Amino acid sequence: MIKPCMQRRFVAVAAVLGWAGLSIQMYLILYSRWTLEASLVGGLMSFFSYFTVLSNTLVATVLTCAWTSRDSAARRWFLQPWVSSGVAVSIAVVGLAYSILLRHLWHPEGWQWIADELLHDVMPLLYFGYWWCCVAKGALRVRHIGLWLIYPLAYFAYVLLRGHLLAVYPYPFADVSKLGYPQVFINAGGLLTGFVLIALVLIGLDRWLVKAGNQRSL
Repeated sequence: MIKPCMQRRFVAVAAVLGWAGLSIQMYLILYSRWTLEASLVGGLMSFFSYFTVLSNTLVATVLTCAWTSRDSAARRWFLQPWVSSGVAVSIAVVGLAYSILLRHLWHPEGWQWIADELLHDVMPLLYFGYWWCCVAKGALRVRHIGLWLIYPLAYFAYVLLRGHLLAVYPYPFADVSKLGYPQVFINAGGLLTGFVLIALVLIGLDRWLVKAGNQRSL
């Protein structure tokens, strides 16, 4: 069992790294837009159009709520086990989808490499460690998967709408202009299937950890 003081330090470091990765990535996008004399507002819209950024923002928010002690309705909501666990599923999808589908498409260097590693590799692992050690177990049910799916489904609808209006897509597997709607929906179905499978694994781990804890207490 990890001591509370060690847990707090771990959560603090993870939260700082989460916000650092997001800050670096935002700076790089805005700086690129500035050098091209393009709209910075457009840069912000581009920044928040990525599932990676949105999911890492949720991760950093949950970790910050766990780190701080000031009570609020938002803090209580994010620290509910089913909410924190839903964020765990989303960030796991980020890490696995990037490694399987996107990592080979580019080779970032310098600060972009640091941001890339933080957002796609480091934070998924740190957040899983937080979920394993700090999130209360035993509250997850299969029905929670339906609630967790609202986020990726809403994101997919946003991507299609934004792409239709601006002809810009954040990910190549969602590029309707190149792949067409049938293939994009097939790709999305595959990702959603992966999301559900990861969710089922997480629920299974939740139940296993409860049983393991009960056996140790006997």
